[in-house]
Formats: sequence, structure tokens, C-alpha cells
Amino acid sequence: MPTIITHGFVGLIGGKIFSEKEKLKFWVLSALIPMIPDADVIAFRFGIPYESMLGHRGFSHSIIFALIIALILMFAAFREMKFGEKRWFQYFAFFFLIALSHPILDAFTNGGLGVGLVIPIEESRYFAPFRPIEVSPIGIRRFLDGSAFYVLWSEFLWVWIPLITFYLFKIAFIKFKK
Repeated sequence: MPTIITHGFVGLIGGKIFSEKEKLKFWVLSALIPMIPDADVIAFRFGIPYESMLGHRGFSHSIIFALIIALILMFAAFREMKFGEKRWFQYFAFFFLIALSHPILDAFTNGGLGVGLVIPIEESRYFAPFRPIEVSPIGIRRFLDGSAFYVLWSEFLWVWIPLITFYLFKIAFIKFKK
């Protein structure tokens, strides 16, 4: 998996691409929502094996989970928006996409058992055909024991640089358009 730092960055840069002028609540949620799927590591404490539907990279890394998180968020944190309005659907789509960014990025890592994108419909786990992102070990101690530089460098090359580039193109396009 990429680090939670990178998952949070994806949400923040996604937020900048989505909208420049938002309240603090939007920015905090934009950083946190892409991190939520990794809360599934708590399953290890309950003896749930990695390969279980409820294990790491299982249901919490599915498309359905991303939809549920986005719906809960919209009804809990954005009650001022009316369901059915264009703005409501735009925000819902944004939060769904940044929640879904987590399992998609995980599928591009070079480790683990794959991502349960379609759980509970099917229990299969998937990887992307190209997996250039160095997998981050689970646990801060294992991360700091030697892999931190390689993991962060990999994420910088394959996630941060492309997203920053895309954002800069967006800014340039908007300025050019005016």
C-alpha cells in the first residue's frame, strides 16, 4: 500500500483540482477520506486473516465501500446541500473518487495479495497490470527500519509528480482560457 501520507495528498490535490475555494471542513475530509480504507489493519488485532473479505485490502478497498463512505459523508457532513441538486452530486462524485483512489493506488503497488475491488460481489483480489509503486510495510516500526526512503521516493515519482503536473496544467489552462 502507499503510505497514508500519499493517500492524504491525493485527496488534497484532488480537492485543489475540484475547487479552490472551500472551507476547512472540506480540506480536512479531503485528506482523511482516502486514508479510511487502511483502518482495516485493525482486523489483524481481531484475528481476521489478511485474505478474508474483512481483512486488509478486502471490503474496505471495494467500490461499494467507497460509495458508502461518500454517501455517509454527504448526509453527515454536508447536510446543507440538498440531495438531488447538481452541487450535491458533484461533491458526492468527488468524495467517491478520492475514496476510490485508495484501492486503485494500492493495486499499483508491488506487494500484498491484491485489492478486493468488487467485494462482496466477488471475493477476488486484483492488481494493476503495471505495479511500479513500492509497497509500504504495515506498521511504523517496519516502515522506519529501512524501507521509508524507497517507499516515499517511489510514491513521489509515481503519484506526487503526476498529480502536481496535472494540477499545474489545470492552473495554466484556466489562466490561458481567461
